[in-house]
Amino acid sequence: MTAPATTVVSTGTPAHAHPFWRRALITREAAIIALLVLVIVYSIASVPAFGSPLTLTYLLRDIAPILLIALPMTLIIVTEEIDLSVASILGLSSVLTGVLTQAGAPFPVAALVAIVAGAVCGVINGFLVTVVGLPSLAVTIGTLALFRGIAVGLLGTTAITEFPEEWTDLAKALIPGTPIPVIMIPFVVLAIVFAILLHFTPFGRALYAIGLSKEAAHFSGIDVAKTKFTLFVLSGAVSGLAGVYFTLLYSNARGDNATGMELQVIAAVLLGGVSIFGGRGALHGVIAGVLLIGTLGSALRLAGTSGEVINIITGVLLILSVVSAAVLAWARGRRISRIGRRRLRTARAAAPTP
Repeated sequence: MTAPATTVVSTGTPAHAHPFWRRALITREAAIIALLVLVIVYSIASVPAFGSPLTLTYLLRDIAPILLIALPMTLIIVTEEIDLSVASILGLSSVLTGVLTQAGAPFPVAALVAIVAGAVCGVINGFLVTVVGLPSLAVTIGTLALFRGIAVGLLGTTAITEFPEEWTDLAKALIPGTPIPVIMIPFVVLAIVFAILLHFTPFGRALYAIGLSKEAAHFSGIDVAKTKFTLFVLSGAVSGLAGVYFTLLYSNARGDNATGMELQVIAAVLLGGVSIFGGRGALHGVIAGVLLIGTLGSALRLAGTSGEVINIITGVLLILSVVSAAVLAWARGRRISRIGRRRLRTARAAAPTP
């Protein structure tokens, strides 16, 4: 007697139901990169002086601190947390760099202390979030004010503008034969390290797992608290490094340096495709998001647009990135549900009649 034929219904994930080229190209990250290219081409064609090498130099110098801070911020938001204190840590690091240099400390020592101080700020954030169990939004709003208050308290309304010339020259130096600032070299190195960490290691897979479900990640053996604590320390240290660079670039240590930069960082990360709800995002999209906001701002300034209008445009982009992420998640859930119901009907139709 011949056994009835059985139809095997694929149980592959819907994400792999399309060809690789479609999964690689039809993504939010690819859309942001395409939009960045369009903005660059349009700006070169229509904005006077935008295509000059000098514009590229100043653009990359200005967005370098945002690029640096966006690296750890990406990892934090992937885990469904946030750090609003990064700009205040940058300001505190800047003040410490200035105060120690003015007191006669060798600049490398002052810079190292400032970076360590940034890491300590990260430890405070991480402790309150992972050990005490407070929400990262509330914690970092509080530490945003705390760290900024300490920075302003150390210097008041004064500024330190005297720094070793060899270090300020290095911060403004260009890679020989190019209009690209030297700061892009350490950024690229850090970007490669963070990209490998996020996309090609068990640690990175753990971050996505935490963002999708903290409880499931915990029961699968991931130390959720330790992982998040590490991210906040990384964020603080990188913000401290950005503060040292910021101070040298502008030869200015002030308590209010980089006020509001945290919003630019978060806007770029979300615009780059990282979900505010956690569990999704890619570093190349974030870098494209930072470049897009920086390029748009540079083009608008050269075109004579006021800073207030540029801030409005940045805010609109931030809102659109969050709304579009929610809409795409809803559409993806509907599509997955439809695929599941279709497969269930196919399986029932193919099942042998008793």
